[in-house]
Amino acid sequence: MTLNWYVFPEPSGSFATAAANCSKASNGAYQIKINFLSNSSDQQRISLVRRLAAGDSSIDILAMDVDWTAEFADAKWIRPWTGTNAAAVSKGVLPGPLKTATWNGRLYAAPINSNTQLLWYRKDLVPHPPKTWNQMIDDAIQLAKEGKPHYIEEQGAKYEGLTVWFNSLVNSAGGQILSPTNKILVDHTSETAAKIMKRLADSPAADPALNVAMEGSSETNWEHGIAAFQINYPFVWSAAKADSPSVFKHMGYAPFPSVTPGVAPRVSIGGYNLGVSTHSKHPQLAFQAIRCLVQPANQARDAIKGGLAPVLASIYNQPSFEKAYPFHALIKAQLERYGLRPQTPAYADVTLAIQDTLSPTSSIDPSSVVSTLRGDIKNALSSQALL
Repeated sequence: MTLNWYVFPEPSGSFATAAANCSKASNGAYQIKINFLSNSSDQQRISLVRRLAAGDSSIDILAMDVDWTAEFADAKWIRPWTGTNAAAVSKGVLPGPLKTATWNGRLYAAPINSNTQLLWYRKDLVPHPPKTWNQMIDDAIQLAKEGKPHYIEEQGAKYEGLTVWFNSLVNSAGGQILSPTNKILVDHTSETAAKIMKRLADSPAADPALNVAMEGSSETNWEHGIAAFQINYPFVWSAAKADSPSVFKHMGYAPFPSVTPGVAPRVSIGGYNLGVSTHSKHPQLAFQAIRCLVQPANQARDAIKGGLAPVLASIYNQPSFEKAYPFHALIKAQLERYGLRPQTPAYADVTLAIQDTLSPTSSIDPSSVVSTLRGDIKNALSSQALL
């Protein structure tokens, strides 16, 4: 029996190995066939939404960005996890990733990997990593005065990365954008976040390309040696090691900077969860297959070979993982004390509203952000668009 797994194009081959191993372990019960989607998360969602809305029964297993759970569950495109299946894929999972797979108190997916942004800094330029955003901007401005590499690489383009940045700042300031019941919670913490973004955008610390910067371009600029700081995901560690040894030898890592001095940040979680399509003709086999795909051995390989942060707490104590991820304790800590982008069936519209309000970063008006964002999110919630 063939089970079709729709997933982003994981480049290391780790997913393909897991699919082959799980198929073999099923003793002929199923064969997992991988169907790769686009590299773009937005395009992945559109492809899946179109198929699921049309009742396409060829999808058995789907990899969902952590922000799609509410939308897909509310539309009844994915089956809830119950009983022994739910227990099996929940046991030992870190609290942040598990929360992303839950909607209205029910588990709708199995977390397979996660992600969180850290602060990367040049140890040859600053003796100690800054603890707060304002301190980091101050340090970068001082480096600029000294004629040294000084840019702060952050994702300011009008895309999901901009929402991640803003939401991490809001959550770290103690706020939220939206409640699970779609109550708009935008308040002074959004103004605090906007002030930090505006301060960076208007300062010498900002890379001139800030307003078009994404994860990949931020890393490229870092490797060129023009930056002192970078906010980005752990893939930048191995990328710099392979592509820019001269920068890598000075590369340090630290927690995402705090917004409030002395208060630990809450960083927006990334990653993917695996769901079973409501339209699948073989749902029980799909549940079995997912239970295999998220097993510790597969998650460990995904992490070490593919650079995908695991969701199982136990893997963070494995020597091979610790060697590949010397910053493993920071990742684990941020997945335990986490931030979440708004959980809502209308997320696709809400994130666009946030991006519209904050782009370009150089034009942000912190004094009007609260009222503008409230109005834009209200409109987004009323549209409830699926595409």
